[in-house]
Amino acid sequence: MIQINDLAFDYKSQSLFRGIEMQLMPGNIYGLLGVNGAGKSTLLGLMTGLLFASSGAVRTLGRDPALREPSLLSNVFVLPEELHLPTTTGAEYVQTRAPFYPKFDRAQFDRYMAEFELPQDKKLNTLSHGQKKKFLLAFGLSCQSALLLLDEPTNGLDIPSKAQFRRLIAEAATPERLFIIATHQVRDLGSLLDPIVILHQGRVLFHRTLEEIGARVRMTHSPSPPDSSAPGLLYSEPTVGGFWSVWQESNAGEGILDLEVLFNTLIARPDLATSVFGNEGGVA
Repeated sequence: MIQINDLAFDYKSQSLFRGIEMQLMPGNIYGLLGVNGAGKSTLLGLMTGLLFASSGAVRTLGRDPALREPSLLSNVFVLPEELHLPTTTGAEYVQTRAPFYPKFDRAQFDRYMAEFELPQDKKLNTLSHGQKKKFLLAFGLSCQSALLLLDEPTNGLDIPSKAQFRRLIAEAATPERLFIIATHQVRDLGSLLDPIVILHQGRVLFHRTLEEIGARVRMTHSPSPPDSSAPGLLYSEPTVGGFWSVWQESNAGEGILDLEVLFNTLIARPDLATSVFGNEGGVA
């Protein structure tokens, strides 16, 4: 559904991306990870035509997003990190914007609003940040778009709302739809994310499924640090109550998989993306 080839992007005369290659397939909820400034939001903008590549090609649902064709935009919904909602009620927002999405399901929207306990007759600009986010999530899911891009969607949500978010995203995922979630809050999202894509230093450092990750590394949590010379030890970090350690192990199978620890491992040791997981930047 998204094909990126040799993508370059410059921001204020500085190079952000060079040679980005990526293919994202339907039926998945991709986790897009990276340190601050890695370009997660920028990449989402390039996928949707909100930003324009310096060179290379981006194809979204088989089309050039830079052309901003209504037939493409009506099948894409973006939930940005920064929210700017108009001084209209939720009901007025739906009345004016739902017609742009031919598959919009009003009954589904009403169900989401009731579940989030959001009023439809209240001015959107008066809602809290978390309520605004829940409103746009309810609207976005109800659009039934093939492509849904969410930028830090759990920021501002309370603990019960995060659980609701995970459940609703899992329910909405179908083999025909593609979700991309750019986030730092990987522990909020648990095993919802699969595959994992990590941007680092202007390139796709890592692009793997959870199954591939679990088959090649094993994670342990122990009260004391491991012996630094222990065979197979790739990385270790202190945490509350002990130490996380990552070990290279073929056919590791099922076990603990903490995405935050995985991310820290690969940022600390980018070489592991190739030495442990194979060809750089792509699903093997």
